[in-house]
Amino acid sequence: MNKIDLAFTSALDQAQLIRKKQISPLELTQLYLERIQRLDSKLGSFFTVASETALANARAKTEQLNNTKDTAELPPFFGVPTAIKDLNAVAGMPLSYGVAFHKNHIPDYDDGIVTRIKQAGFILLGKTATSEVGSLPYTEPPGFPPTRNPWNLDYTSGGSSGGAATAVAAGLCPVAPGSDAGGSVRGPAFCCGLVGIKPARGRVSYAPIGDHQSGIATNGTLARTVADAAALLDVISGYVTGDPYWLPNPKISFLDSTRQALSQLRIAFATTLPIVGEAAEVCKQSVQTTVQHLEEMGHIVAPGCPDFSGLAESFVKVWQAGVAATGIPPEALSPMNGWIAKQVGSAGEYLQAVSQMQLVSRQIVAFFDTFDVLVLPTYMHPAIRVGEWADLSPEKTLQKIITWIAPCPPFNASGLPAISLPTGFDSNGVPLGIQLVGRPAAETTLIALAAQLEMLQPWSQHRPAFVG
Repeated sequence: MNKIDLAFTSALDQAQLIRKKQISPLELTQLYLERIQRLDSKLGSFFTVASETALANARAKTEQLNNTKDTAELPPFFGVPTAIKDLNAVAGMPLSYGVAFHKNHIPDYDDGIVTRIKQAGFILLGKTATSEVGSLPYTEPPGFPPTRNPWNLDYTSGGSSGGAATAVAAGLCPVAPGSDAGGSVRGPAFCCGLVGIKPARGRVSYAPIGDHQSGIATNGTLARTVADAAALLDVISGYVTGDPYWLPNPKISFLDSTRQALSQLRIAFATTLPIVGEAAEVCKQSVQTTVQHLEEMGHIVAPGCPDFSGLAESFVKVWQAGVAATGIPPEALSPMNGWIAKQVGSAGEYLQAVSQMQLVSRQIVAFFDTFDVLVLPTYMHPAIRVGEWADLSPEKTLQKIITWIAPCPPFNASGLPAISLPTGFDSNGVPLGIQLVGRPAAETTLIALAAQLEMLQPWSQHRPAFVG
């Protein structure tokens, strides 16, 4: 296998190659570090590259592999490289939150998902880029290079998990975690041609910190295949003592659900949403093609969508409060985030917004009493150019954001699971996609359905020309 093929090999397959001693953790780590050094100056997917610690870990794991007779006992992703979004703490690595003056902040602890990722045997290559404080759907924080889409460098990779998405799509790591408080996993997956899973509320712990956004945010996964995304979700999921929300473990693993046979499902779809109207034609076509596939698979498919019309104002207030809750002075933030932080009202107004958001969320969840799955565009139009909205006022930028990402926030508000899948390309060579939304805690159904769609429309063989 040549180096380019190996770089784009799935994380699960890489783990098997290591177990069979056909490749070493050191060789794989060196491969990705070389690609990062050669390509990332044009992509901007990493804030921090931890070459020394990654190589030291890889050498230790290679020695352990050489001395292990029964490799079946090794952790599931032993020796496979990945990277951590720079909203998550890794002991000894910078944690900037996408804020320039935080570049030298070094935490002395690991976030809960980082602990689980290390326990699964992964090697950490570094920290991936995020939008400033993770608040925006494009990754262009002041003081850092913008993160670009490997399929077309003029376009954004989305946000806030833009760095993770670019790294995976460009073959700089095989799989990566992200986080999603309004589409921040699904949007970058859409922009970069990846699978992006936003799990149900309570599936993934935010330990050791608390929740400051009333449950709209969760960590999720980005990968080139459904199986890789599902397997990483298995790694990061699970209750930690004291979590404010939690779910029981599923009856089967998320990876096993990719091989699960499904009975006939009742599936709704829509390409027009309240307030924002109709999706762009190419996004509509992605939904319509997916609907055709679902009908061919024997599922019952009908038009339908929950009523989101009462959600926008309350969700925006909760989202804005998240920026203010970082404690970073507005004057130290970009003009957009500084303006957002100043919009936050009183504690009473915040709680009223939470109450309204929860009321509408009840209506959204009730929709799934009739349907098992909902198919929507991931975003309402294709990826924007890097810097496309930079000269707009904050008020106009906010309206642009609301219109673009409209299909995503309702499922952060309601805590429902969702998965974004790639479907093709627009005329600029930038990927397109759809999202599947499921019932409460029903990730296994979504993942099983996504795996069936992936078989009908394989994607992982596609590679950006720029990166080989």
